[in-house]
This record gives sequence, C-alpha cells and structure tokens, in this order.
Amino acid sequence: MSGKKQQGGASSGARKANDEAVTGERGRFSSRRKMEAVLRLLRGEELDALSRELGVTAATLSTWRDDFLAGGQSNLKARAPEPVEGEARELKTLIGELTIDNECLRALLRKHEERDPLAQRRSKP
Repeated sequence: MSGKKQQGGASSGARKANDEAVTGERGRFSSRRKMEAVLRLLRGEELDALSRELGVTAATLSTWRDDFLAGGQSNLKARAPEPVEGEARELKTLIGELTIDNECLRALLRKHEERDPLAQRRSKP
C-alpha cells in the first residue's frame, strides 16, 4: 500500500514545494506582498500561523508591520513638508540676483578707483 502511495501521488511536502515553484510564493517579497501580509496581521491573523504560511520568521513579519506603521505615522503629520524643488528654485534665483549685484558693485568700485587714484590706497588698510 505504501508503495502505491509513493507512486500514485506526491507527498504533501513535494506538492507544497511544487506549488511554491509554480506560484512563486517563497523567496523575495515585493512591497505589495509585504503590505498584504501586514494588513492580514492588522486584521487579526495570528503572527505564528501567518509566518509559517508565508515561510518567513515572526521577527521579519513584526519588522514589516513596524515599518509599515511608522511610514503611515509619518504621512499623518499635521504639516506637509515644503516641496524641495520649489525651495531650490527660489534659492538659485536669489544666488543669481546676488551674483549680479556683486558684479555691479565691483564695476562701480573699479570706476571710482579710476577717477580717484588715492581711493585704492585708502580702501585697503
């Protein structure tokens, strides 16, 4: 009888390994699969049972859950951060304006020094 069982059907471990190979259930987890696992935990599924089903440690699932909740918390802050691009554009504009101002002041200083030869000696201690 046991010979028939081995020939006629695969063991449950072999079937599970074959199913995993076909569906790609084990291995690296995409962010979407991690999120689905975390949502299952948050809905009340047992950590140990889910970790056995997915083939990851309970510690890994706990880390995913903590990271997921931390990301959600940061997105719920009352004040939205200012867009970095807009601020960078404003700062570049300010730098450009200051550069033009400096060039104009240097040109005025050169003209002043040309008119008054002693001005150059007085301006430098």
